Amino acid sequence: MQIDWKGEIVKRKNELLSDLKEILKIESVRDESVAAEDAPFGPGPKKALVKFLKIADRDGFETLNLDGIAGHIEYGEGSEILGILAHVDVMPAGKGWDTNPFIPVVKDGRLYARGAADDKGPAMAAYYALKLIKELDLPVSKRVRFILGTDEESHWRCVNHYFEKMPLPDFGFSPDAFFPLINGEKGNVTYSVNFSGESTGKVALLDFQSGMRGNMVPREAIARLSGVDFEVTEKLFKKFISQNPVQGNISQKNGMITLEVIGKAAHAQEPRNGINAGTYLALFLNDFKLNGGAKAYIEFVAKMLHQDSRMDSLGMHFTDDVMGDLTMNAGIFNFRDSIGGSVVLNFRFPRGIKAAEIKSALEKKTAALSTTIKLAGKLQEPHYVPLDDPMVKTLLGVYESQTGNKGYGVVVGGGTYARLMKRGVAFGAMFPNVPDTMYQANEFIPIEDLIKAAAIYAEAIYKLIK
Repeated sequence: MQIDWKGEIVKRKNELLSDLKEILKIESVRDESVAAEDAPFGPGPKKALVKFLKIADRDGFETLNLDGIAGHIEYGEGSEILGILAHVDVMPAGKGWDTNPFIPVVKDGRLYARGAADDKGPAMAAYYALKLIKELDLPVSKRVRFILGTDEESHWRCVNHYFEKMPLPDFGFSPDAFFPLINGEKGNVTYSVNFSGESTGKVALLDFQSGMRGNMVPREAIARLSGVDFEVTEKLFKKFISQNPVQGNISQKNGMITLEVIGKAAHAQEPRNGINAGTYLALFLNDFKLNGGAKAYIEFVAKMLHQDSRMDSLGMHFTDDVMGDLTMNAGIFNFRDSIGGSVVLNFRFPRGIKAAEIKSALEKKTAALSTTIKLAGKLQEPHYVPLDDPMVKTLLGVYESQTGNKGYGVVVGGGTYARLMKRGVAFGAMFPNVPDTMYQANEFIPIEDLIKAAAIYAEAIYKLIK
């Protein structure tokens, strides 16, 4: 039977967009300051999960809500399970938006909202693909479990909880990256480098803050200084801003000088795609006569972290022929005078190097600074699925037939739920040559790409379960 996959999705376009907009309106950012027993990551992620499952209930699917933390949508029959793993939580919106990030806006064929590309848009495209198969009543021999998480942008506690109670799928994909296909994901580990804060000199760094998440290049940084001349500092700061790819503001109040730097946010999997406001601000402050813990802190950031995602300054450069470079993102900076501070470093590492080696190298390089190094989050080992895997061949074959473009696999520094499955890959939904706005202001997904992705997902899912 010949099926016009895209044509069938186009028939459902308005409904797809309507459901997606309802999900995008939910500010599903993790906020544990307002957590509850039935919403451990805050009300937003749970609300988005409940809404998505309610849509599936409306469409006649079997659903499961597992303690408001994760859930699934199930379809089909058979002993084998195809997993489709997506998430409904989103990164903090941050500043710099032209529109309200939680009021979806369509402009010039693009749908703008936080989560449009990561991951609510792709998740809804994959859901409508499954919905299409159900509505066409196509014969299947396997089950599909469409699994939804609510803590993907942080520690994955959602899917960890889910798989404590439910079996892992036999194979599957995550619609949480880009096409053609990601068959390798680097390992992921985060360490916090902690500094003391004693200070005795005239010039004092009162505080320094930048970044919201370890897996995100910081867009904004702010610091407060005392003991320096405002006019001289203002002149130096304006010159610094004019010579570097950042914006900035300087102000004075009650003898304290406040410095603000604005860079560019990006996903930590490739820090070179962003402009780290934290390291640029440290670079400027490194010319001041700081002392004690502040001096050690700023020197470390300016000399060892600034524009050095491959860690040459730390003596940790490493490359694997298949999986590529070991990378580092300095994601969160916090320092307060007399208290101390920390820098949260997120590492994406290929096969051939262990997390323990990364920690050891950090300890050696920072030993003279009297720092302590602590694990901040869960360790994830590198993940790789061969290109000759039958599932991979099927997915790439559908991509090629529907787009006319060559299918191939790539290895990335990002981590998706796909790595939870031995035979798991990331598959779409961003197409080649489309600007990547994930984690950035004015995040969007082209509506035409959303439709194309849903059609690809529909044919691919059906071929995998028929």
